[in-house]
Amino acid sequence: MRFQGSENYVATQDLMLAVNAAITLKRPLLVKGEPGTGKTMLAEEVAQALDMPLLQWHIKSTTKAQQGLYEYDAVSRLRDSQLGDERVKDIHNYIVKGVLWQAFTAEQPVALLIDEIDKADIEFPNDLLRELDRMEFYCYETHELIKAKHRPLVFITSNNEKELPDAFLRRCFFHYIKFPDAETMQKIVDVHFPKLKQDLLKVAMKTFYDVRNLPGLKKKPSTSELLDWLKLLMAEDIPLEALQSADDKVSIPPLVGALLKNEQDTTLFEKLVFMNQRNR
Repeated sequence: MRFQGSENYVATQDLMLAVNAAITLKRPLLVKGEPGTGKTMLAEEVAQALDMPLLQWHIKSTTKAQQGLYEYDAVSRLRDSQLGDERVKDIHNYIVKGVLWQAFTAEQPVALLIDEIDKADIEFPNDLLRELDRMEFYCYETHELIKAKHRPLVFITSNNEKELPDAFLRRCFFHYIKFPDAETMQKIVDVHFPKLKQDLLKVAMKTFYDVRNLPGLKKKPSTSELLDWLKLLMAEDIPLEALQSADDKVSIPPLVGALLKNEQDTTLFEKLVFMNQRNR
């Protein structure tokens, strides 16, 4: 079982090596990188390429590790007992299976995505150490040991909002998705917009990297924002001349709101353009 890339996802050689190393080592693949660099999409594309069902667990600030295992719905059981419902006799009716339970008991190997693990409390990764390491956990309410029939292929993404514990990192294979260079970015764009005119793409790419490389930006535009911008340029039929000035000086590109997402960066960019124009 090896990942060789897919038609819908441009994976670098390093990234394919990382996926296959995690498969060989039977360890979770921890993927970090800027938001919008395709971390979540990687799990989706690998699962599709390897013909594996994908279970997704999107982490929030309030998510607890126990929710990934199971939850016992005691309130529903109490209500049903008051109503004389026969279901109360079987506690299994009130066990809500989490994604780890579903992954462990699946009849075929599955891919499991734990998305943006750094959003949760700092103890969240530690609370999953044993389960991810031994691929088993105990359900105290039903007195069952839930053990993986097939070891799932685990993807864990992080945006580096919090440092992850060393004990957790030790159990993962780590890969950092670098921001794509111009050549790789062009391949990504070609996948999404195969009919995009090359002269428009060339100018749009230059403008995108000029904006991205501005010093002092609070949030640099990402791959997903470039794709959104290109989609708008095509939808609005923006002419090539609107993207470049005659003397190749810095100018405000049309629909810049697709690239810059806060007033601080927009103001900084406008000031730079103003200063550039004054120096002509």
